[in-house]
Amino acid sequence: MFGDLMGMMGKIKETQAKVEATKKRLDTVLIDEKSSDGLLEVTLTATRSIKSIQVNDALLQDKEMLEDYLVTVLNKAIEKATNVNEAELAAVAKEGMPDIPGMDLFK
Repeated sequence: MFGDLMGMMGKIKETQAKVEATKKRLDTVLIDEKSSDGLLEVTLTATRSIKSIQVNDALLQDKEMLEDYLVTVLNKAIEKATNVNEAELAAVAKEGMPDIPGMDLFK
């Protein structure tokens, strides 16, 4: 019994280390998103940190349009980054889950 418990605890610690390593790696994964007409492009990490924003000069003439573009493109990029982040972390967590009788219903 205690051997199984110690084995599970070791596996949980190993999984925690893998999750932390994955979080660090995700901070280097870049997500690019641009407006449909290419006038605005943003780049962020999979951890949702903005790295760059490129604005075409045509958008600088209309503040309201620029604001609309920023909201739309940033929201799309954040959604993509969130999906990548969650998928990667879920895969690591699922891989490291100990086999606990009766818990296979939740996989």
